[in-house]
Amino acid sequence: MTQAELNIGTIGHVDHGKSTLVQALTGKFPDTHSEELKRGITIKLGYSQATFYKCPKCPEPQCYSTQPKCPNCGSEGTELRKVSFLDSPGHETLMATVIAASSIMDGALFVIAANEECPQPQTVEHLMILEAAGIKNVIVVQNKVDLVAEEKAKTHYKQIKEFLKGSLLENAPVIPVVANVGGNLDALIQAIQETIPLPTRPEGQIPRMLVARSFDVNKPGTDIPKLSGGVLGGSIVQGEFKIGQEIMILPGSLRIKKNKEHYEPLTTKIAALFAEKEKLTEAKPGGLVAVGTQLDPALTHSDSLVGNVIGLKDSMPPVYSEITVEIKQMPRLLQNFPAAFKPNEPLVLGAGTATTVGFVIEQKKKGVKIVLKKPICLDREGKLAVLRRAENRWRLYGTAKIVQ
Repeated sequence: MTQAELNIGTIGHVDHGKSTLVQALTGKFPDTHSEELKRGITIKLGYSQATFYKCPKCPEPQCYSTQPKCPNCGSEGTELRKVSFLDSPGHETLMATVIAASSIMDGALFVIAANEECPQPQTVEHLMILEAAGIKNVIVVQNKVDLVAEEKAKTHYKQIKEFLKGSLLENAPVIPVVANVGGNLDALIQAIQETIPLPTRPEGQIPRMLVARSFDVNKPGTDIPKLSGGVLGGSIVQGEFKIGQEIMILPGSLRIKKNKEHYEPLTTKIAALFAEKEKLTEAKPGGLVAVGTQLDPALTHSDSLVGNVIGLKDSMPPVYSEITVEIKQMPRLLQNFPAAFKPNEPLVLGAGTATTVGFVIEQKKKGVKIVLKKPICLDREGKLAVLRRAENRWRLYGTAKIVQ
């Protein structure tokens, strides 16, 4: 078992301990970018992997850990499954990244800190994102319980339950933890095992992958003959990819011709497949995968291909630079928005791992016609997230589906 079997996202208000929780579970701090370490917040999508084990001798929940040998009695543990953790940002200005992350989550850990009132503003918006994405397999992690008295922790637990009442997560388990010292992680792992099942993935489907990261893995000064091709990281949503396969990447790479921007589709061959540091000969849905290609690494550096879709040449979804969508407003909005969309009103749209700015052309009976600054590759049945401006900020407004 070399490839992770599912993706679990962490989601929640800024500074509630999401990255620390991922580090406690995986041993790897996901905020590896220098700007993130400097500011102490997650900006890009971070990810790392953990393997869960169960000790045959210890009682529940003490029998669960991320170590091959039981930390309590030293017995050899039975490997349960490998999990990829996606750490998405909590800051309100980075909400588009959270929407992108939700498109590749099989389940989520909804982190809420016990030392602040519940709900915080982004906590409400993150619940809306989980509901919009239809992610039902969620565990609420009540973090930082060591910073409050027992009575305060109980009151906070009641606040969480009240906040979730009537939502998709009304019956989600709430697990108290102390992420920075790994407190109660065994109970959390047990809850993950019981609450987030392996999704059923039909076999024989046309392969499709959403790009969440892209890299140039070459060190400065590497000799040209020794250069590796560009690397694409993300999640396979259906089908299987194999080394040597020819793939297409849409909408492709940004080009500027006669001072005009356009996106050029890319085709290349798969040179290597990785899950964490393990080499694969083929990769299927579940966990995060890195695809080594024959692309010029200049095309993939610094996440420049994030939001693209990878597939086979004759079976790709359409690319849209203009769309008419039917927009459904979210029920728990924090702001009052104007009822109608005005011509030239800017919107932020999230589709898969892509985020793009759109401008309203007109509001019709059928829906809202929008021209996109950056095209998106999306199945006709695909769903989009819509953000509108309110009080000089981008706020989640609703979801949309393409009608034309």
